[in-house]
Amino acid sequence: MDGPHGNPLPKSNPAPQEGDLDQTPIFLAVLVVLITLMLLYVWKKKRTARSDVLLMGLCDSGKTLLFSHLILDEEKETFTSIKENIGLLTTSSGELRLVDIPGHERLRGKFFDQYKNLSKAIVYVIDSVTVQKDIRDVADFLYTVLADKATVSLPVIILCNKQDEELAKGEGIIKSLLEKEINLVRQTRTSQLQSVDPQSTDAVFLGRPDKDFEFGQLSQKVRLVACSAKECQLDDLNAFLDSL
Repeated sequence: MDGPHGNPLPKSNPAPQEGDLDQTPIFLAVLVVLITLMLLYVWKKKRTARSDVLLMGLCDSGKTLLFSHLILDEEKETFTSIKENIGLLTTSSGELRLVDIPGHERLRGKFFDQYKNLSKAIVYVIDSVTVQKDIRDVADFLYTVLADKATVSLPVIILCNKQDEELAKGEGIIKSLLEKEINLVRQTRTSQLQSVDPQSTDAVFLGRPDKDFEFGQLSQKVRLVACSAKECQLDDLNAFLDSL
């Protein structure tokens, strides 16, 4: 088309269409966001993954000797520890981190709280020779472990250690002693909760309220087995660890 003086009019450039815009920067930005979110998810999942097996019990129950056999494959002189021992344990089902929690009364609660949310299973060690004398303390700590909301669904194995000694009680007798004493501990804990808000505690009620306590009432799997860390009689424990 010509202008007023016969000169052709300059051609106007058409307005850019939506499909003509370069989408690459937008695509890259979205990709970066997706990758970042995925990495954050993996990192968070890895941090919260349960891979710890907590080795627990009172002082002198034989935990440290047990730990040295499992991790170092040797007998190590036992001593009262003021910090946790940590080692990697290879089983038929994969790698686990074994955490030996100090058994001292003033320390065990602190370290249990530190590791309980990462725990995959509990190994509770009992001195079969002194258990009757120490039953109150043994049952009280075991109650704390079993009733905690963070561990209430975890598998638990109770090792009746030192079966190589002449005065050791068998696992059947220890089971009866524990059930009777835990029943008393449960009554005491329940009475204490009546004066506070039950929602403010991290503990759950163990067993059935209308019956005396028995391990069979628990939702989690709890086994009592005889063992001797000194004589390396640990077949039941090794089978338990392989099953995790």
